Amino acid sequence: MDRYDRLAKCIEEMADYACETQHEVVRTYKDDGSVLTNTDLYISSTICDVIRTLFPEANIVTEESLNEFDDHAEMTFVLDPIDGTDVYSQGSPAWCISLGILDRNHKCVGAMVNAPRFGLSRDQGLFFRQDPGKKVLLNGQIFKVDTDKDEPRQIAMGSNSPRHLDFSCFRGKIRCYGSNILHMVSILIHSHIQGAIAVPCFAWDMVGAHALLEACGFAVRYADGRQFAYDHRLLVERKPFKGIVICGTEKGIESIAKMLPPLECD
Repeated sequence: MDRYDRLAKCIEEMADYACETQHEVVRTYKDDGSVLTNTDLYISSTICDVIRTLFPEANIVTEESLNEFDDHAEMTFVLDPIDGTDVYSQGSPAWCISLGILDRNHKCVGAMVNAPRFGLSRDQGLFFRQDPGKKVLLNGQIFKVDTDKDEPRQIAMGSNSPRHLDFSCFRGKIRCYGSNILHMVSILIHSHIQGAIAVPCFAWDMVGAHALLEACGFAVRYADGRQFAYDHRLLVERKPFKGIVICGTEKGIESIAKMLPPLECD
């Protein structure tokens, strides 16, 4: 069992723990009004401890704790212990543990995204894993990618997207779950979802899914066509990105940008 196997085992154990405690979770609130649970804190602490043991020289950026950041570190792990805490705390299955891996240039090189109740079947769950330099696995098997998604008819996005986008010319369908990571990876797991949109959010809401999408041949770009990048603002200042981010094929992204332009007041 190598280091990534041990890390994956921890994430599976934490996903099981989150399932077991979901029915009894108690909501509290952060200063910004977002939801927090003790489950988030426990999962964050446990996974971070494992990362520090296995990869002692790596950076860790996580939603629930502040860690020192070395600009010259070979790797950066970006963790959201529960992406979709709000819906998790209400009993919804649309949440996941997301861990993304960046290289020293802050490019996506790996990910582990475990959504145990959002799975392909009741018993299978849904665990995407991509170790750096390796192929994407879904539930332990090599993932077969469908990239025939140039014509966007169904798009996944967050419930706050109408604050940022003009829907007046859009004639497709919207899918909204409550987890930005799941919105993004829905391109991979749902045959008729061709794209996803992310409005301003944090690095831990993006990296895990971003890594999987790029590894599967999809792109993650700003609405103006620029490549989405992880800069000092996102990783060190821990602030949300600015603008609109679109995920899909290159052609699909162009179409979505025309269908759903940013609101002028945004």
